[in-house]
Amino acid sequence: MSTIVIATKNAGKALEYRKMLAPHHIEVKTLADFADHFNINENGKSFEENATIKAQTVMNQLHLPVMADDSGLVVDALDGRPGIHSARYAGDHDDDANNRKLLAELKNVPMEQRTAHFHTTIVAVQPNGPKLVANGRVDGHILKAPQGENGFGYDPLFYVDEINKGMAELTADEKNAISHRGRAMREFMNKFPDWWQEQ
Repeated sequence: MSTIVIATKNAGKALEYRKMLAPHHIEVKTLADFADHFNINENGKSFEENATIKAQTVMNQLHLPVMADDSGLVVDALDGRPGIHSARYAGDHDDDANNRKLLAELKNVPMEQRTAHFHTTIVAVQPNGPKLVANGRVDGHILKAPQGENGFGYDPLFYVDEINKGMAELTADEKNAISHRGRAMREFMNKFPDWWQEQ
């Protein structure tokens, strides 16, 4: 059985990827499975650059195929912010603070101008093969107050236009069907078998 490493310590994300890759009988490991210290400097200017930096850094250290992703919220009225800085928009990975900052910055912006989208880029690299890139996005609007009890991050403030529901009002399965990550993962899996054979 071959191995692929997910460049994350997030158990939830690892579980999703394990499920997705299960039909291929590949051993899925995460950074938590290694004693190594990975010095990942995410200084890219785009989601793809940051995901590539993560994947490449880990691959160079472990000499194994690695996949990484980068996601964020892109708000048109804020010139694309928070974008690649979504997780640390108001500090370090503080969802409540991030949401408060977003609402404050959009305080006087009318609903029709609060357009936004969530974006995910997944990048996979291998020691002796090509890079695989997959993208996903979901369009919507930023609500004026949190709505729904599910999800995490900016989900309570994101209204999904195509289904007329808040992201945090969706069940996990409903969210996966339309989410940026779900869409990126499906595109990734469409390309994966050919990429995996090129090792």
